[in-house]
Amino acid sequence: MRENRKNLVGRIASNKMDKTVVVVVETRKPHPLYHRIIRTTRRFQAHDEENTCLIGDMVRIVEARPFSKNKRWQVAEVLIKSQLGDLQPKDIGTPPTN
Repeated sequence: MRENRKNLVGRIASNKMDKTVVVVVETRKPHPLYHRIIRTTRRFQAHDEENTCLIGDMVRIVEARPFSKNKRWQVAEVLIKSQLGDLQPKDIGTPPTN
């Protein structure tokens, strides 16, 4: 991939779509007047070709060509695998939803 593409790091919020994941990116910056740290979150739809990402994974996404109406990012790599993505409802003790 080219060097001048934007990179973002975020967590997978949803992987219910085929070859698409929703990545939540959190940024922290000080308020211009009160100087308190403000957290802002943005949600990006990213292309995941092999459907390998699970909910809770920390991933790095990069800018890419438009894949669809809302999907302009691509998963470059999985930084940290989540333990929560492997759990099933029966493992937690909650009844499964249909």
